[in-house]
This record gives sequence, structure tokens and C-alpha cells, in this order.
Amino acid sequence: MSVRASDAGVLRSGIAVEWWSIGWMVVEAVVSLGAGVAAGSVALIAFGADSVIELISAGVLLRRLRMEHAGGRASSVKAIERRASATVGILLFLLAIWVVASAFRDFVVHAQPEISLVGLVLAAASTVIMPWIVATKRKVAVRIGSAALKADAACGVVCAYMAGTLLIGLALRALFGWWWADPLAALGIVYFVVREGWEAVEAARGRTESCGCCD
Repeated sequence: MSVRASDAGVLRSGIAVEWWSIGWMVVEAVVSLGAGVAAGSVALIAFGADSVIELISAGVLLRRLRMEHAGGRASSVKAIERRASATVGILLFLLAIWVVASAFRDFVVHAQPEISLVGLVLAAASTVIMPWIVATKRKVAVRIGSAALKADAACGVVCAYMAGTLLIGLALRALFGWWWADPLAALGIVYFVVREGWEAVEAARGRTESCGCCD
């Protein structure tokens, strides 16, 4: 199936913004996990682990866009999308269980995570960058009529909420020394992780467009 030149240009834009999104998620994952381990922050580790899981979903969507740009049939990647969504859902639920257990442990032992300036900068940057990525994806999704890319843009909104929750937790820890702000922020992130996991499971069942996040 051939792709019109005008559509091909927009698809290239979609592929480009997906690469930008993947690149930023790599930064989020590496920095959050590194800073989280160094500071002993459950919230930062949870944010980084979620970014790693989202990379799986983003990779599948990128493959779908590239296939469409090459003139291939999107139906051929549907089975892969559903398997990937099922895997993402399981990983997200496992992550939620780990975060809840770790957060409650920190509450019990009064764990004192270190103040992470790197984490603060990353969270602040994410609250600015993710809305831009979301807006760009939505524009491209409308132009090419891609429900999958539109759903992926909705995932970015969830990521922005996560970043905001993380930022508040880290800021409270840094400004007031409230040790409990970190595990509390982690539990706040769990809410979004569980919603992501449920949406991924629904996508695996073919009830929604797969993106690994919620609308």
C-alpha cells in the first residue's frame, strides 16, 4: 500500500517526535534510576523504572509508524502490539507492588533519603518537556488520523503528572526536610502506574489502542 507524499511528510514528523520522546525517556530512566539509587529515593527509582517500561511501548509504536510510512499494512503489527501491551501491563503491576512495599518499609523504618538536586532538576525539566511532546504528538496524530499516536500523547500527560508528583515530593524533602515526603510521592506515582498497567491490559485484550498508558 503506497503512501501519499503529503501523508509521508506528516508520518516522518510522527516518527521524529517519537524518537524525541524515546530519547527523553532514556534520559529520564538513566538519570532517575542513578539519582534514586544514590539518594535512596523510592520515588525517583519508581519514576525511572516506569520510564524503562514505557520505552517498550514507545518502541512498538515507533515500529508501527515506520511500517505505515514504508507503505506496509498496520494490521501486521497488531499481534506484536498486543503482546507488548500484555508485557507492559504485567511489568507495571509488578512495579506497583514493589513501590508500595518499599514505601511502607520506608514509613516503618523512617528512612531518610538524601536530598537529590539532580532529581529535582530532572523532575522540573520533565514537567516542561513532556507537555511540549504531548502537544506535538497530538498535532501529528490529528493530521495522520492515528488513534495510536493520539493515545500515546495521552500517555505523555500521565508522565507529566508523574513528574509533577515527583517534583513536589523531592521539593518538600529538600525545603523542609520531611523524610516522609519521598515515600508519599512514591505512593502517588503508584496511582498512575496502576492506571497505566490497566490500560495496557485493556489494549492487550483489543479494547483500546495500545500505548502502555491511560487516556
